[in-house]
Amino acid sequence: MEFTELADYPVPVGALTEWLPCARSEWEDDPRPASYIHEAHLRRCADGRESWLGTAFEIHGTLNVTAFRAALEKWTDRHEVLRSHTTFDTETERVRRQTVPQGGLHVGVVSHGYDAAGGDNFAHLQQLFDEYASPHSWPSYVFATLETVRRDRFTVFFAADHSIIDGFSIVLIAHELTALYEEALSGRTANLFPVGSYIDFGREERENTTDAEVKRKALDVWRSALEGPGLPEFPLEVGPRTTYAQQNLSAWILDADQAAAFNSACREADVGFFPGLLACLGLAGAEVAGYHRFRTVTPVHTRHSPQWASALGWFVGLSPIDFEVTSDDFATVAREAADSVTRTKPISVVPFDQIEKELDIPIRPRFVVSYMDVRFVPEAGRWHERNARALRSRQYTHDVYAWINRTPRGVNLAVRYPGNDIAAASVHTWVASLRRQLEQVSTSYPSVGLRSVGQA
Repeated sequence: MEFTELADYPVPVGALTEWLPCARSEWEDDPRPASYIHEAHLRRCADGRESWLGTAFEIHGTLNVTAFRAALEKWTDRHEVLRSHTTFDTETERVRRQTVPQGGLHVGVVSHGYDAAGGDNFAHLQQLFDEYASPHSWPSYVFATLETVRRDRFTVFFAADHSIIDGFSIVLIAHELTALYEEALSGRTANLFPVGSYIDFGREERENTTDAEVKRKALDVWRSALEGPGLPEFPLEVGPRTTYAQQNLSAWILDADQAAAFNSACREADVGFFPGLLACLGLAGAEVAGYHRFRTVTPVHTRHSPQWASALGWFVGLSPIDFEVTSDDFATVAREAADSVTRTKPISVVPFDQIEKELDIPIRPRFVVSYMDVRFVPEAGRWHERNARALRSRQYTHDVYAWINRTPRGVNLAVRYPGNDIAAASVHTWVASLRRQLEQVSTSYPSVGLRSVGQA
């Protein structure tokens, strides 16, 4: 599944409908605290700048308003975080939560009732998402559907503020909503996996005491990452800071067969797929910038218990990656990358907000590389035919974020970067080098001799 901005999604001509949740039960005070990352997000987003994630996908057939409303209401019952609202008091620095019970939401329908041009529909959706998907309002999410002119299918659009959703949550939505919609149409049970509540996760996170040794190690790792030049930077120049929105690109850097070949090369090097990708990123940095050390920050999921596996929420920690690129041999560099992942991944269980408070330093990553293997998400094999896409809001920060997703179709790379010509040229140079590294490993790997060594 590609991960792009809404502007890169082909919004068709058609009739737009908004689906707006509203409470029909009383809001109840809820003493459960926000997760550490949720609370930190509320603090940092006081300016109201957009910070949403979303998705778009198609459902074939004519839109049945009654069935789709039923699907949405059942989905909000399934995920408690959609029925809960948090507010942050800047004076007391306390978070207040209110929640409505299951069955306490009704979805209102606002149909525009006419076919509009694709550009007009895009502008309407962009404004809708930017206004509604905010951490400081409820609902902090919004749905829309767009019926094509032929009325033979419709597109579902969804956006939610990052405080209640992460990248993995996004890739689950197409399957869940489609299954619930088909259940409402046919009466056949959707049979979705049971899920826990992200609100309960936040409470457990606060109540559970972090192992003292793990916390000490986490502080040491982050203290080391902040020394010297500070947090990792993108290996090439990214130009001056501007007020323009960031630019972005999305590219399929490996098809399914190439990804399988690359995976074989990783196995022969005795590393996993992600360390193999990190090695190629390090080799790319060495090629284009002469860097012989690769440094970045990577998100690590915290869905460690079964009840969180399919839950909606922001289940993410952060971990710094740092390894030497002392050779142009893939296997050698990949093992260095794997060692770095092994050293630092366990510390991601320590909430990032705690790290900042303990070190008394605001930590704002400037070069981030995220990896997800989403091949086994339910119905992932149908994403292409459903025109499914993960979406993100516009950003105005001076940093570089790269998301690498392994899907049934292959490996997709999405990058957002500062909105200037220098950054654009640098990122495209870097991506071209990364492609060369990946192609060399996936097509010419036996030439380095590891296959014959492994068989000896």
